[in-house]
Amino acid sequence: MTEHLNSETIVDVIADIFERRGAESYLGEDVTMSEHMLQAAHCAQQAGANEDMVAAALLHDIGHYTGEFPEDTLEKGQDNYHDETGAKILDAFFPAIVVSCVRNHVKAKRYLCAKRKRYFDRLSAASVHSLNLQGGPMNCEEVAEFENIPDLEDIVRVRHWDDAGKVAGVVTPSFADYVPLLRGVIQRHMDTKTS
Repeated sequence: MTEHLNSETIVDVIADIFERRGAESYLGEDVTMSEHMLQAAHCAQQAGANEDMVAAALLHDIGHYTGEFPEDTLEKGQDNYHDETGAKILDAFFPAIVVSCVRNHVKAKRYLCAKRKRYFDRLSAASVHSLNLQGGPMNCEEVAEFENIPDLEDIVRVRHWDDAGKVAGVVTPSFADYVPLLRGVIQRHMDTKTS
């Protein structure tokens, strides 16, 4: 899929995905996939996050569309590894913090479930189902390893915005409203790579 992508086309490709597939259901939640990702980005903006973090919140679930597994794999009882596939697609175009947040947002759920019982108790039924498919709460060794990730605080923030982005009827900016932000994040990243 990445052969035809470059820093000039990636935002258009993502916009097309949102347009064509964003209205699909979000694994048993009360929102569609696009509503969920837009709500997560809106939560990041409301929290005063910088543009990289807003981009990470917006794109955290893009791997549901770019993986090799069918979209309904989770419903069939399989993990589709959307965190890793999403990170691989974004890696060539976005800063490391965006990629790290996308790559680790599932691990962050597993981490928080292991560390905070109250966090687990707040998960939706669909999120508990996917948690079980994704390995369940981390064990002590996994927790210790995860706590050594340099971007841990930001990854956990994206996870909380992910969890908050599941409310039916919330009005958010559209994907088109985020296009300038995404283009700016990419351009700054590309400029940094070439300087």
